[in-house]
Amino acid sequence: MKFIKLLSCALMFALIAAACGGSDDTSVEADPVADTDTPSESTDSATVDADDEPAEAADDNGSDEPSAVDDADGTSSALADEDAEPAADDDADAGTTAPEATDCPTITLITHDSFFVSEGTLEAFTDQTCIGVELLAGGDAGQLVSSAILTKDNPNADVLFGIDNTFLQRGLDADLFLPYASVELESVDPSLLLDPEFRVTPIDFGDVCANYWTEALPGEVPTSLDDLLDPVNAGQFVTQNPETSSPGFAFLLATIAKYGDGWEDYWQGLVDNGVSVTAGWSEAYYGEFIVGGGDRAIVMSYASSPPAEVIFADPPIDAPPTGVLFDSCYRQIEFAGVLAGTEYPAEAGMLIDFMLSPTFQEDIPLNMFVYPANTSAALPAEFVEFGPLADNPLSLTPAEIEANRDAWTERWVEIVLG
Repeated sequence: MKFIKLLSCALMFALIAAACGGSDDTSVEADPVADTDTPSESTDSATVDADDEPAEAADDNGSDEPSAVDDADGTSSALADEDAEPAADDDADAGTTAPEATDCPTITLITHDSFFVSEGTLEAFTDQTCIGVELLAGGDAGQLVSSAILTKDNPNADVLFGIDNTFLQRGLDADLFLPYASVELESVDPSLLLDPEFRVTPIDFGDVCANYWTEALPGEVPTSLDDLLDPVNAGQFVTQNPETSSPGFAFLLATIAKYGDGWEDYWQGLVDNGVSVTAGWSEAYYGEFIVGGGDRAIVMSYASSPPAEVIFADPPIDAPPTGVLFDSCYRQIEFAGVLAGTEYPAEAGMLIDFMLSPTFQEDIPLNMFVYPANTSAALPAEFVEFGPLADNPLSLTPAEIEANRDAWTERWVEIVLG
């Protein structure tokens, strides 16, 4: 069964998890003017090509505005001065109280290339606060972070969205962000809060997982990573290069998290069993996988791929033809942060609050095909029915990833390509 190109287009804007943002390229030596693969089917957010982020998948202001108020614990508050008259409606989302009517600056939100929200979403923030938002695309997640580091003394934006847990430590070590504890954090899954200093705020997340085309499997449905080494699945698995693809890098991390020092033997087993490696998610999913006319029944993709196939199928279908190998899932988390050096720290914090509000959070799944960080946000019916997440996703700490990234990918190249 073959689906129309709408699926490809939709998947261009998502994870991440992640997955997921932006290009599938996970390189970090980027020009400052350069999204997981973010999840999307994102996100290459570490990240993916514009094709690779799931939408599911792809990554100079000046005014005497009030500054953020520093709390005793060093975090910032987005509330305007006590004397300011709030201009927001009574039913506005919490944490987005408007400044005085005369104080209506425009702030810049820099994102990976796979960022996408519905028309009117950011305008709702402006209606509530009178603060305008200008979007700036910054490449994939790696390029986004590298550019922010190069320009941190004179940032070209006020808020950055799209740094994920595979690049997080790099951004924190470079002191890119101001501490900011959003008023909406009580609604966020605590497992997504990776920085105890609140320099970044989780906005969305997703699971990068192997998917299989049920009717094309040569044997039983795979239930563990070890099943990919089974001779019955010889020549059936296609994944992506971790040096150029966010889901490919996430899968490498999954095998390291799963097998520890034995990850190299596992990859040698995949090579011996005929694994195929592509540069990016699109080449794997729409090239060698069954959905694109290929002959491989197992592909590295996202937990949100099955609901995407239902949503964009033509003709319509009642259930996805694919399933998810949950034992392979690696969790990607995308964050937003107030950039150090902004002239509008209070207003930037208000935008972060809005990005955690139901208005923004419920717009995420069908645009970027990742999952909202706010646990009270309602999911689309297709995500509820066909998009369950892994109960125990694999993960590594941002510090582990940053310390070992180069050594891991270099060794992978020797084993798989060398």
